[in-house]
Amino acid sequence: MFGTLYDRVIQWSQHRHAARYLGALSFAESSFFPVPPDVMLAPMCLAAPRRAWYFATITSITSVIGGIAGYALGYAALEMIEPLLIEWGYGEGYRRVQAWFEQWGIATVFIAGFSPVPYKLFTISAGAAAMNFPGFVVASLVGRSARFFLVAGLLRWGGPRYADQLRKHIDMIGWIVVAIVAVIAAIVILRR
Repeated sequence: MFGTLYDRVIQWSQHRHAARYLGALSFAESSFFPVPPDVMLAPMCLAAPRRAWYFATITSITSVIGGIAGYALGYAALEMIEPLLIEWGYGEGYRRVQAWFEQWGIATVFIAGFSPVPYKLFTISAGAAAMNFPGFVVASLVGRSARFFLVAGLLRWGGPRYADQLRKHIDMIGWIVVAIVAVIAAIVILRR
């Protein structure tokens, strides 16, 4: 199942408009969409290792622009968005992020930009908290760039060797990810 999906994503990553799709996905993930751009960045870097830095640049810039859109949503429309965050199951995470902002400020944005935590929670929360905008942009740019250039660099360096290993073990990796998501979902549901 995951092998077929992996092969399809590799095909998409070689499409002539793949860079545009990567940018759109990266923008959307930073402001409202749940799928991280790494799922497209990684196969694109594997398919064209010499363009890995280009792909990381597109992903980083469009992610920061999407983060700015998320900041604007939080700043201008928090009253409208907060019920949606709660309805979609992000309520507890949103409140936790607000507490982190109060405690650690801009460092929270940098760490969130680098981590696999849903970045949109941080962008919307930063706007809602009216965080220093230039600081938000700089922390986002540094954190997101560090993450995406690390992914691109590893895949460029490992290239076909990583591609072969990833394809060989993709089904096991896919089921492990599904199990992790199921455990996290169960924990969240049981904590309510």
